[in-house]
Amino acid sequence: MDLFEVLHLDELSHGLANLSMFPYFDMAHYMVSVMALREQPGALDVSRVSPIACWFSSMLFCFGGAVLSAIMLAEPAVAPLSNSTSVLLASVIWYLVFYCPMDLVYCTAALLPLRLVLSGMKEVTRTWKVLGGVTQAHSKYNDSLLVMIAIGWARGAGGGLISNFEQLVRGVWKPETNELLKMSYPTKITLIGAVLFSLQQTHYLPLQKHHLMLLYTVFTVVNKSRMMLTGSSTSPFAVIESAVYKTLFTGYSPYSALTGEVNNPCIDNGATNTTTSTADKRRESSENGEAGQHSPVPPVKGQSESLKAKDESGNTETASCKKTD
Repeated sequence: MDLFEVLHLDELSHGLANLSMFPYFDMAHYMVSVMALREQPGALDVSRVSPIACWFSSMLFCFGGAVLSAIMLAEPAVAPLSNSTSVLLASVIWYLVFYCPMDLVYCTAALLPLRLVLSGMKEVTRTWKVLGGVTQAHSKYNDSLLVMIAIGWARGAGGGLISNFEQLVRGVWKPETNELLKMSYPTKITLIGAVLFSLQQTHYLPLQKHHLMLLYTVFTVVNKSRMMLTGSSTSPFAVIESAVYKTLFTGYSPYSALTGEVNNPCIDNGATNTTTSTADKRRESSENGEAGQHSPVPPVKGQSESLKAKDESGNTETASCKKTD
């Protein structure tokens, strides 16, 4: 591409494409994944009660994408665990994050500058995982664009997609946290990457692979760093998602997304019933008033006491008159 040559980015893209992920980038991926597991509610308690369950959950966080993509391609689910070096490295990091004395490893890695670097390195590995899944699917299903997108998505965001199974290992069952019901930012950005790399692999996207790798990696790293520095969890595609959703999936006028005119399709039954009952009571009272049927009104407490006092005083005067007579 001429633009990359003008900006002298062609060599950088080739260097990034030939970059090895083992061991440093894989270590960063394992560190961030295990730290994310530790920060889950109740995960630290599970590590004290059942280290085996905690270790298995950590392996799902680290190798969940490879396991899910293997299942989807009808390959052995334990194949990603056949690399003993990677499993041993992930296990050592798991032990240090959860059981290091005085939590030195976790507290050090949780510092913002170091965590920023680790998260950026993890985003670099996301590019390789998505591309690896798309390439693997392309070798078996040459012209199936949907399969390539699905495998690339599963390979890059499998840890989030199988989060319900991972939670079940720790004794937690929350089906409402299904990633498909409410996608997180990593799942969305991985899906976009799977679509782009699949289009490039099938020659629908006129862009060289190493150039696309550079663009996608720079975008994910920069945006992740921005979100961590600003403390924001808002997706950069929120405006586009809202416009597409309001235009295509709400069932209203296609111009409502642009004008902001969105009607409320739901009516509160409780409010309706309350309004209806109030209207019925008013109608009944008006009908009673027209018919001349006035319901007796009970006296107020103060009025009843004053009437009682008047009756007693009247009885006393009558008794005194009788005595005088």
